[in-house]
Amino acid sequence: MTARVRFAPAPTGFLHVGSARSALFNWLYAQSVGGELILRIEDTDAALRKPEFIDAIVKPLQTLGITWDEGPYYQSQRQQFHVDAVNQLVEKGHAYFCNLTRDDADALAAEAGLPSGYHGWSRDKGLPDGPDSVVRFRTPDEGEVVFNDIIRGEMRFTCAELEDFVIRRSDGTPTFLVANAVDDADMSISHVIRGEDLLNTTPKVLLLWDALDLGDKPIYAHLPLLVNEQRKKLSKRRDDVSLIEFLTRGYLPAALVNHLALLGWGPPDDIEIRPIEEIVELFKLENVNKGSAFFDIAKLDHINGEYIRALPVEEFIALAEPHVYGVDTEVTYEVANYRPMVFEAVAEHVQQRVAKLSDIPQFIEWLFVDQVDYDERSWTKAMKKGKQVPEILDGIIEAFTDVEWNAEALNAAVGAVGDALGARSQVPARVAITGRNSGIPMWDAVAMLDRDVVLGRLRAARDLL
Repeated sequence: MTARVRFAPAPTGFLHVGSARSALFNWLYAQSVGGELILRIEDTDAALRKPEFIDAIVKPLQTLGITWDEGPYYQSQRQQFHVDAVNQLVEKGHAYFCNLTRDDADALAAEAGLPSGYHGWSRDKGLPDGPDSVVRFRTPDEGEVVFNDIIRGEMRFTCAELEDFVIRRSDGTPTFLVANAVDDADMSISHVIRGEDLLNTTPKVLLLWDALDLGDKPIYAHLPLLVNEQRKKLSKRRDDVSLIEFLTRGYLPAALVNHLALLGWGPPDDIEIRPIEEIVELFKLENVNKGSAFFDIAKLDHINGEYIRALPVEEFIALAEPHVYGVDTEVTYEVANYRPMVFEAVAEHVQQRVAKLSDIPQFIEWLFVDQVDYDERSWTKAMKKGKQVPEILDGIIEAFTDVEWNAEALNAAVGAVGDALGARSQVPARVAITGRNSGIPMWDAVAMLDRDVVLGRLRAARDLL
């Protein structure tokens, strides 16, 4: 039987990196076993049924190269099937109507000296349906829900610890628990691969599955949570979690996929940076770790940098365009001052130094500004604490006034000034012209600037001293 796995996100306005990891692991499993991936949008919440919310899921997945064999299906379009299932459960006595709010239930619990929550208050009252009524599933009083999780092994949930959960809201719409059970059965889903945060919903779905007599159940695998460096669950209020933001900042899709694949899984040979084809070949769901996975930005930067350096320089230049023009990244220079031929001349050097495409401007901005801003640490170390810096700058200014304007001659002139003074002249020259004491090899680039511009920067630095 062909494995059929499904990625079923709820539209929230952006694709969380955790959801992207889940989509990837579903895709990897389907690819590795010759199965099929089904995309299903869990839009049972009417407030989330917006085209832009759907695009926020579909487009980033397409950018990552995560493709699906069927879908996207929309749970909202299958609502009648879910309503029919709820009605069937009520008719069979597996569910009942309840008109208590959460506050009502908590008040009754307090009066009875019980923990807050719902304790079956409406179970045997035989209440009719009404405008404020929900439908609750009658959870068995005894027994356990037991299933084998590919990642976590045997899982057991005591029925007595599960409250009678809501399967239809007061507005008449079924909850995602019913929708999941019905749709997974109708779509012949064989494997459900999703985040650990949904583990506590699994016994409820399985109880519904049995009550509806839906047949063979899917096999479950719950992926470890993603955490930040403080080992806290990734939060959109605190952490960078939007996949589109990472793409906008210049992380390459292939690098993001490579990094996401390592969040909870690792290749047996410990070679982490590798083509997706090899990851598919090596991927085994049972080798996914139980423990939480650290979403390490520094590691992502390293992986992305390796992917950038592996690009043909022409492709790097093309990918850099939105960032050097300031479309996707803020730049400190006037876009009108940007000259493509200058960037192209230094692109190979920049490519070897950036971790992401949005880093590019910091290496080239000095080429397109009227006057550089000096990095404070660089200025203090090289200019204030450096030896004979005023004399070095005076010598360079004099030499540059009539030196032949090419990289070799400029470099030689600066070296000659330093030799004459017995001092290091290259670093003060770099800080005066670029604003920093490090960066790309500079003289080929300096030679592309106007002589008056370079002399102006040297004189400005000399005046500050």
